[in-house]
Amino acid sequence: MNGDGIKFDKGKPLMACLPPHVELEVAEVLSFGAAKYDRENWRKLDNLELRYMDAALRHINAYRRGEVNDSESELHHLSHAICCLMFIREKQLES
Repeated sequence: MNGDGIKFDKGKPLMACLPPHVELEVAEVLSFGAAKYDRENWRKLDNLELRYMDAALRHINAYRRGEVNDSESELHHLSHAICCLMFIREKQLES
């Protein structure tokens, strides 16, 4: 390749800036949830914002108390909290 190609990506989000380790952990939490419930189950909840805020805060609180991993999934509490917050924000952006 000679580097003469053109790609108009100036000003676009730098998706590769997402931290890869936490991105993988979040995907693992989402995979756990998809296997337990359904891939899109999170979208179907009544009072989604309140329920996922409660869940995020429970995970954050458990982490603050010194519990690193969720006892059921064995995945990091902060990765669970990130998922909960992503669900809330995704629903807001879709509205």
